[in-house]
Amino acid sequence: MGLPNSGKSTLFNALLQRQVADVAEYPFTTIEPNVGVVQVPDPRLEAIAKATGIGKIVPAAIEFIDIAGLVKGAHQGEGLGNQFLGHIRDVDAVLHLVRSFHNPNVQHSEGTADPERDVKIVEEELKLAGIEKPAIYVVNVDEKDLADPSVPLTGAVKIAAKLEAELSELSSGEAKEYLKELGIESSGLDKVIKLCYELLDLITFFTIAGGKQVQAWPLRRGETALAASGLVHTDMQKGFIKAEVVPWDKLVEAKSWKSAAEKGLVRLEGRDYALADGYVIEFKFTK
Repeated sequence: MGLPNSGKSTLFNALLQRQVADVAEYPFTTIEPNVGVVQVPDPRLEAIAKATGIGKIVPAAIEFIDIAGLVKGAHQGEGLGNQFLGHIRDVDAVLHLVRSFHNPNVQHSEGTADPERDVKIVEEELKLAGIEKPAIYVVNVDEKDLADPSVPLTGAVKIAAKLEAELSELSSGEAKEYLKELGIESSGLDKVIKLCYELLDLITFFTIAGGKQVQAWPLRRGETALAASGLVHTDMQKGFIKAEVVPWDKLVEAKSWKSAAEKGLVRLEGRDYALADGYVIEFKFTK
């Protein structure tokens, strides 16, 4: 979310690596929210797959919703504000995109970009509408400002949404080369996705589906093995007997579930076991 023309739809498209949201240089292009599922980067997946010889990986995912820009007076219905605020009430956390880039062809609802002021406008509208949620702040800057260590907004992540959209259309090799030419170490998208994942207070557990695929699953921190089994399949939760668990790095060292079990690295846990991040799990259940 953010003010109109802050680059929300551009960033959303980059996250999804395909054009699904309409992008134009005028306010309120987006009226109905765009919804997309975004994969969470996690190098542990490939490490597990490589060590165990499993060819297929399935990353964890989180859902992003791109809503239209809020304007001053949104809580009173300005700029279809009530409708847009309603979309925000339904989410678990907010990615607040703040404009800092300069483009005379893209108008700003307040005339000029001022990150500190613009954040206060949106936050005030949420406050007046009685909305409180956890938030991550992302400043949309010009490409030339990415290498500058300073950030226009204290505590915010810096990203160039237009650049990210361009990178998403290139191959991995081409994207790395392009970033190198710009003097930038890496894309900011992975950092944004990971920060959103952390903001939601999610951990990751893995399953290996009988040695056919390695899959990462998001789970609320503090949730139990029983809750985790329900994410994989409702039948597992209904007939839950126990969970066999092993830390991902121990499985990588052992190179197979069988070997990990023989070395005493696999533990048995019950339905109330609170999962920690990074465990590979095999659920035992009655059918």
